[in-house]
Amino acid sequence: MSAQPEITQRDLRSRSKEIMDAVEGGQGFVVTRDGRQIGELIPLRRRRRFVPREEFAAMSRVAPAMDIQAFRADQDAALEQGMDDPYAR
Repeated sequence: MSAQPEITQRDLRSRSKEIMDAVEGGQGFVVTRDGRQIGELIPLRRRRRFVPREEFAAMSRVAPAMDIQAFRADQDAALEQGMDDPYAR
C-alpha cells in the first residue's frame, strides 16, 4: 500500500491544475494507468542557498580542528599535479 494517494492518468489530464497546485504544496502522487502504477509525481527538493550566521557559528564550534600544515601540503600536492606539461610524453 502506497503512502501517497493514487491518481489515474485521466485524472492527471483532467485535473492537472489542482494536482500541480497540490504538488507545489508538498503533496506527492502515484500515477496509474489501467490499474498499474507507472510513476510518481513528487515535489522537487529545494536546496538552500543561504546559511544563517547563527547556524554557521554553531556548526563551526563543533567542527573538528584542522591541521593547517597538512591542508597546505594537500594543496601543494594538488597544484604540482596540475603543473605537468600535457604535451610531454
